[in-house]
Formats: sequence, structure tokens, C-alpha cells
Amino acid sequence: MIRRPLHERLADRAAEGRPLRVVLVGAGTFGAMLLSQLRRLEGIELCGVADRSLERARDSLAIASWPADIPVTADATTLIDTAGADVVVEATGSPTVGIEHAVAAIDRGSNVVMVSVEADVLAGPVLSRRARSAGIVYSLAYGDQPALVCELVEWAQACGLDVVCAGKGTKYLPAYHLSTPDTVWEHYGLSPDEASVRGFNARMFNSFVDGTKSSIETAAVANATGLRPQPDGLGFPPCAADRLAAVCIPAEDGGTLAGAGTVEVVSSLERDGTPVQGDDLRWGVYVTFEAPTDYVAGCFTAYGLATGAGGRFASLYRPYHLIGLETSVSVLRVGLDQEPTGTPRAFVGDVTATAKRDLVPGDVLDGEGGSTVWGRLAPTAASLADGALPIGLADGIRLIRPVAAGRPVRWADVEQPQPSLALDLRRELERDSSLLIPVSG
Repeated sequence: MIRRPLHERLADRAAEGRPLRVVLVGAGTFGAMLLSQLRRLEGIELCGVADRSLERARDSLAIASWPADIPVTADATTLIDTAGADVVVEATGSPTVGIEHAVAAIDRGSNVVMVSVEADVLAGPVLSRRARSAGIVYSLAYGDQPALVCELVEWAQACGLDVVCAGKGTKYLPAYHLSTPDTVWEHYGLSPDEASVRGFNARMFNSFVDGTKSSIETAAVANATGLRPQPDGLGFPPCAADRLAAVCIPAEDGGTLAGAGTVEVVSSLERDGTPVQGDDLRWGVYVTFEAPTDYVAGCFTAYGLATGAGGRFASLYRPYHLIGLETSVSVLRVGLDQEPTGTPRAFVGDVTATAKRDLVPGDVLDGEGGSTVWGRLAPTAASLADGALPIGLADGIRLIRPVAAGRPVRWADVEQPQPSLALDLRRELERDSSLLIPVSG
């Protein structure tokens, strides 16, 4: 049987009186973008929107031209439990709350599209396993960079190409690791007042600047694809799109990587702050791959690919991602085909809380995008051996030992965190050897 396009099959469900029922949790910018596109798809029934700000939820619905009678609530768990949704989209951005909502959806039998990659990196392999055991799907969100990277990796592997590296681009300089919510707007050319008027969240934007978001997103890619973090985490090498096949290859072949089969984020800036020469990949994603034979290497050249190391390496990239405008692809793929657009399979990469300044006992950590710590990508084996505190649990927790700037914060350095579902699942993930992949180097 020929499988017809997703939007046609969705329309068939509408004609049959079986619309795809969707719940959205989190109605910020990402959620508003998704709502705008779901509104255009015949066969989607929006069962409700949950957000801690009812005004924000109603505003996002109005922007997307949904009817005023769509249910809006601050009680996401009750909405998930009562709506009978086929798909729950979790877009709060909170690692702990995101895990609670995912578990509620899985327990209710609803598929999950996890936009909150912070939650996925904190305990995603456990959530994915729970969903499989329940006969449903837990998926990364298409349009967000991790799912798009996973798609490129799958493409290369399905072509019989050897994946060398995969990742994304960003704007990066080493000093950005010290950025705080008080200094972040200078990196965006905004004043604090301008940012406030536009409703921008300083901690969220700071997470993109200080390297935390890049670490989180590449950890999600590692856990979904099996590609490994490098021993020292992300190097952020300056690189234009046409140089990927020369830069994102092993150092022994003239590149910057510790080895093949890794994740990396490239910077749109040279270390002196000037833009890289050529088209940058600040908003994009990529995969680099190696020709398995001389014949294939010759094909790379014959078809115009930019290559590195004498023609053996090449790349494919996508210069942009449209975040929530594309996430309906996940909703339909999960809801109609029971297929994820990327899902964690093992605990390969972790993101550890790293001190931005000298921290002293009594300091209270303020988590992702805050002023005390940033999230550094690490191989899971190294993170666990070091007893490192994950960035997803580093918010509102008090230090009992000093931590020098640039050093990881360890579980032994902080007070025992308050009991929570997120903590329980994280501990389950750390204990489960079946979800660990040994990382060499």
C-alpha cells in the first residue's frame, strides 16, 4: 500500500469524524508558532492549552486565530488526564515540570512531543522507555535543532555513509560562558528596557549565549543517535558552511575533532569576534560524513560537494530551522504513524552545572541561563564518574562547599535536593546500566 502524504491522511480523519486530538502545554513563543500552523491543518482538534499565565495562553490562541472557546487552564496535569489527547506537546521549557507532564501523558496513554529539550536531557531515555512500554511514542520536536540533526544523521546512515560528526551552529566566543541575565542583552543589541517591552526572558536568552543551550541540544542528539560527546565537550570551532568538511573532521585528518562519531557546535564568529568568511551556520544544522571508498569520494567531487582531507569528507547542512512552525510534522508523524522524529535511545551525553565564578558555601544556584552556572556537555561516563550535578537540577539548590570558577559542581557540593519526580527519574537513569553506552577517551 502506498502511504499517502501526512496532511492528506489527516484530512481523511477529519472526514471520518476522527480528528487528531492535541493538547499544548506551554504557550510561549514556541507554542504560539505551533498553534498558528495547527490551525491551518484540517483534521486537528485542539483539546486545550495549559500555561501558568492564562493571559499568555489566550494571547497565543488569538494570534493563531483559534476560536475563543478553546479550553485554557493553568492546571496542565488535569488537562492531560481528562482531554483524551492523541498527542501532548510539552513546551514549557522547564526540565522538572516537563518531566511531570510527560509522565502524566504517558500514564494517560497520550503520545508525547517533547519540545522542552531540558527535560529530555535530564531523564529522556527513561521517559522514552516508559512510553515504549505503554505502547506509545515519545518524540523530540521537529523544527527544533536536535530533531533536525537526527534527521540528517539518519539520512547519512541510510545512504551507507559513515557519519563523522553532526551538530548545529551558534554565535559563540569563550567569554560568553560568563554571561548573566544582567549582561545578556548587550549580545543581542538590546537595552534591558527594550527587552522588557518585548517580553523577552533574560534567562532563556542567556542560555543561548552562555553555551548551555548548545550543550543541552547536542546532548539530546547524542542520546538519540549514539554519536558521542568529545572528551572535553564542545569546542565551538569557528566554521563557515562550506568549511564543515574540513573543520568538523578528526584532528588527525586536519580538522578539530578528537575523533569520529561525535557531536559538535560550530561558531559563526572567529575568536577575535569577526564573522567567519562565507555563509555561517548560526541558525542551522549539519552532518559531516566520510566516503567509504575512493569511488564514493569521486562522486562527492563530481556532484559539487565541498570536501575536506583530499576529498574523503563531505557535509550536508540546513541553514535555518523554524522551531514551532515545523513542529506539526512531529504531531502528525507521531499521531498518524506512531513514529518519533528522534527519540533518546541511551544515556550517551550529559550536561553538567559548571561554575561561572568562584562560588562559596551558602550560594544558591540559579540553573540554566542564570548567573551562577552554565551547562557543559560531557560524556556520560565522565559525568557519572565525577559525580557531577546535572544542569537540569541546579536551580534553587544551596552550596555546602566552595567551587572554583570553571569547575563542575558536584552532588557532594550541594545540599540534598527536595524530593521530586524529576529527581527520581534522574536517579533511575543514573543507576540503569542498560541505558549506558561506554564512552572511550
